[in-house]
Amino acid sequence: MNKYKRLFEPVKIGKCEIKNRFALAPMGPLGLSDNEGGFNQRGIDYYTERAKGGTGLIITGVTFVDNEVEEHGMPNVPCPTHNPVQFVRTGREMTERIHAYNSKVFLQMSGGFGRVTIPTNLGEFPPVAPSPIKHRWLDKTCRELTVDEIKAIVKKFGDGAYNAKRAGFDGVQIHAVHEGYLIDQFAISLFNHRTDEYGGSLENRLRFAKEIVEEIKNRCGEDFPVTLRYSPKSFIKDLRDGALPGEEFKEKGRDLDEGVEAAKLLVAYGYDALDTDVGSYDSWWWSHPPMYQEKGLYRPYAKLMKETVDVPVICAGRMDDPDMALEAIENGTCDMISLGRPLLADPDYVNKLRSNKCKSIRPCISCQEGCMGRVQHYSMLNCAVNPQACKERANALNPIVKKKKVLVVGGGVAGCEAARVLALRGHEAVIFEKSNRLGGNLIPGGAPSFKEDDIALADWYAHTLEELNVKVTLNHKVTKDEILNSNYDSVIIATGSTPKVFPLGDDKKVFTAAEVLLGKKDAGNATVVVGGGLVGCELALDLAKKGKKVTIVEALNKILALNGPLCSANSEMLEKLIPFNGIEVKANSKVKEYKNGLLKMETVNGIEELPCDSVILSVGYKEENSLYKELEFEIPEIYLLGDARKVSNIMYGIWDAFEVANHI
Repeated sequence: MNKYKRLFEPVKIGKCEIKNRFALAPMGPLGLSDNEGGFNQRGIDYYTERAKGGTGLIITGVTFVDNEVEEHGMPNVPCPTHNPVQFVRTGREMTERIHAYNSKVFLQMSGGFGRVTIPTNLGEFPPVAPSPIKHRWLDKTCRELTVDEIKAIVKKFGDGAYNAKRAGFDGVQIHAVHEGYLIDQFAISLFNHRTDEYGGSLENRLRFAKEIVEEIKNRCGEDFPVTLRYSPKSFIKDLRDGALPGEEFKEKGRDLDEGVEAAKLLVAYGYDALDTDVGSYDSWWWSHPPMYQEKGLYRPYAKLMKETVDVPVICAGRMDDPDMALEAIENGTCDMISLGRPLLADPDYVNKLRSNKCKSIRPCISCQEGCMGRVQHYSMLNCAVNPQACKERANALNPIVKKKKVLVVGGGVAGCEAARVLALRGHEAVIFEKSNRLGGNLIPGGAPSFKEDDIALADWYAHTLEELNVKVTLNHKVTKDEILNSNYDSVIIATGSTPKVFPLGDDKKVFTAAEVLLGKKDAGNATVVVGGGLVGCELALDLAKKGKKVTIVEALNKILALNGPLCSANSEMLEKLIPFNGIEVKANSKVKEYKNGLLKMETVNGIEELPCDSVILSVGYKEENSLYKELEFEIPEIYLLGDARKVSNIMYGIWDAFEVANHI
């Protein structure tokens, strides 16, 4: 018997019945629009694949209803009002495919970003806001919207919802009284300084949201569901300054008392469900939680909403643990579980859970490199661990012409991904790994408690390769002669990288980050981490959480200056966690010598000495490609992958391996 059966009971939003308790959380559909604001083939395939995977409700992610008041530069994301004929045509093609799998689909519609517009998406257009307030990213003052412009946007919501209904969408979600987007800026007094009917009292500040749902119900009928993305708490200490978990602070955004009062009003206005989270762009790590946030972090706020309103409550926020999801439904925390990044990582999550194949679910590692980082910097949605996300057709597995026997040397992410893809296509892949387990740098990288999903990804690869009958040999270092004396058709070298080290004097107490993370070396009670990149900062945080006194020494003028997380939610949270956990940072400093428990450093103030029990080097890695160089001119079909080719991150290790393995 499947213990998760409760998660597969139907639920209603308004009169729309959804077959199970799972929703695809709305994530910006960057790159999924055509030139006229319809859904392109990538978008249609992407959403359909999640419906095929068993998800009960598909929520598309933000589409703009207005491109005149706040211009977004078509075709940034789909737009239901830019070219209604094209939107209905492509939208209906998509909804019909989604409905074939008995899934429902809601279009998420936005009133605009206002002060939080991401600069890469802004172009030359001036940002707008409820009042002349500072932009989130740029040193610019936003332009105040006129009442006529507000009314025009409200009407566009009606037009957009009408077109969505024509296109076969089962409902809409309004984006949003959450995360500090434009409609939320109207709702929060920190941003709304207006003295007209859209400012002042809470009812006035919510008038924009009220008029939107009334307009849609008037145009589409009372039975057409209108849901709301809603944050009952902002976690804003000040403009561009957010609070950390456990930090004492005075809320300058929406506090929970107002969050409860606003929720009651919004439901009274006609909203049929609240899709609940917390946070804002000023505290982005709440709205887009990195691995440093605990799993299921929105549950207390969803529970509060369940106790406050009588419409369904949807809960997202690292809810990929099925037991946690089940408990949340059973104890009345929420009515639906919303999965965003987990469904990027594995579109078949829901079907695998239904068929008791939990070990086969590919985990999201919350790195946000492929999703939010790329949305922020390159205006495109992808996934670090799933190279096919948003590229389902472009990266479909290629049929093989002739079965080949392929040797993969190295069982890190690149080697494992290559072997997985080769096996799925029908080739015979063989892995040799010199250590005692698969995973490579996932193993030390996953040692901190907040990086558990790195270990889960390594375990997933081991399980998947076993299911695919890939022969894996551990504790075996392959030699040149061994390869040349075998009969492999192709060879992939994925031998990884080695930590950069240098002598400091008392090198018996100088360790690498991996040695400490793996528990091979004891850092003592007080240690210095040399290098303030991602590995160094995460190691320092892990040690500080274990009660160690930790100092980071960084040669550059700030931590995470090189190789930091692409997504600001990750990098900004980690930057704040360092001092919050008592970790001292010595920037613009270089270590010179370590003897007799004293580390000598060259700083901006001259030579300084720091007592410590150990020194941990986290100054990068160098490619281990010696075997490839030995074989480069000996084997006709040979490939170099992962860190052995170029030291990078998990995403590129996986993506490059997929690309190569899919074309052998």
